[in-house]
Amino acid sequence: MRRVSGAGYAPSAATSFRERMLLVVLFITVLASSVAFIEPSPHDALMGMLAVACLIAGVRFNRTLVMMMLCLVIWDASGLISLINALDIDKTVQYAATSIYLAVAAMIFACLFSDNTLERLTAMRIAYVITAVFVSLAGIAGYFHAFPGSEIFAPSGRALGAFKDPNVFSPFLIWPALFLAHRVLTQRIGLVDLGALGVLLVGLMLSFSRGAWFHFAVSAMVMVALAFVTAPAQKTRLRIFGLSGLSVAALAGSVVVLLSIPSVALMFNERAHLINSYDVGQGGRFRLQELAVTAVLNFPDGMGPFGFATAAGLQQHNVYLQAFLVYGWIGGIAYIMLLLSTVYVGLRTAFIRTPWQPYLITAVAAFVGEMAEGFVVDTDHWRHFFLLLGIVWGCATATFRAMRQARAARESLRTA
Repeated sequence: MRRVSGAGYAPSAATSFRERMLLVVLFITVLASSVAFIEPSPHDALMGMLAVACLIAGVRFNRTLVMMMLCLVIWDASGLISLINALDIDKTVQYAATSIYLAVAAMIFACLFSDNTLERLTAMRIAYVITAVFVSLAGIAGYFHAFPGSEIFAPSGRALGAFKDPNVFSPFLIWPALFLAHRVLTQRIGLVDLGALGVLLVGLMLSFSRGAWFHFAVSAMVMVALAFVTAPAQKTRLRIFGLSGLSVAALAGSVVVLLSIPSVALMFNERAHLINSYDVGQGGRFRLQELAVTAVLNFPDGMGPFGFATAAGLQQHNVYLQAFLVYGWIGGIAYIMLLLSTVYVGLRTAFIRTPWQPYLITAVAAFVGEMAEGFVVDTDHWRHFFLLLGIVWGCATATFRAMRQARAARESLRTA
């Protein structure tokens, strides 16, 4: 496995203040990302401040990001064209505007993490872990009615924290959980990390989101596999193997303890069935997806936002069908290309040993899990999805630059 040093970045006295300001704005922006029960959210407003801070700090666009930008532009441009078919439906313009905003946010994060990568990722990670732990604690408190009024964080018996939907709240917790788990498996076992990881996993469990449980299982397997393959020594591989087994046993034990609580067991029994009344029947998820496939074939230019839901009565709950239904065939293909190219550049660079390799490994793992969950839910407007997109492309860009610098340094020594 190749090893390269960090991408060159040595801020001068003239830029150090602007860089510190950027880190502060980045930290606050990510810290606010768990408050998502209103739209636009505080995080959305802060993204504007982050964009300004990036301009002041001199954040640049790297040519490695052209593929990502091209896919996003085609995807959103197709969505604007398909908007013509749904102008008479409420909130369609807002939907299209949100798609464009999230694409811009993904590009901001990708450009941001391309330089001074480790320091900026560290600021993002600390803020993300803190806010994920707090919102998870809120969801847990709401589920168990820990204080008067706490039920607002878990209405209908499912934890959702400060989100509007438990199915969005729970995937939000997965990347920080993966990062903490990766550090425990590969570096050190810290009580703070274990405590934070435990809180996140309990919050994930109490969301009772089958899609998120599946997402976490897929992401965890990908993360462990990548950590094992990229481990620097056989000793580390043995540590990962052993601790992974212990982790699975501890997780199973924790689930058993939670299931000893009658209300948890009742909801778990209701939600754990792979197929229930929500999935089957004339108005079930699977029937709607069958209708959505027919609609995709009949509307090559797309039905526009909420077009299928207006015609069928409900959403089809599949982001890949959503990509074609809302954005048309060209937009749908662009979306698929965005996902595939992201996984490609992520896996291509995840095996290069860099200071930010743990961030890249866990982001790729979370992204793959989110792609898998996309078969049962619409993820195209999840804000943390676009953050993951930015992390993968930003880290990959930094790795490519570091490789070029290392290659140039070797050639310079050879010719000296």
